Amino acid sequence: MPEHVSVENQFPADLFESMVGFIEQHPQWDQYRLMQSALAGFLFQQGCQDKPVVRHYLDGLFRKPEAAQR
Repeated sequence: MPEHVSVENQFPADLFESMVGFIEQHPQWDQYRLMQSALAGFLFQQGCQDKPVVRHYLDGLFRKPEAAQR
């Protein structure tokens, strides 16, 4: 399992509220999965081809909800 690091960031309130609303409507997502997917997507779209970035990007696209995996 890959190491994890904590990251602190300040978001505009309206962006944070949108994130909270999305998570409330999509319970299979949490703030950690959303931020990992967003960062990997941004890096991939900017041309980053590092294998861990590509893996996280594809996991964000194709990961099934937890309930469906059981």
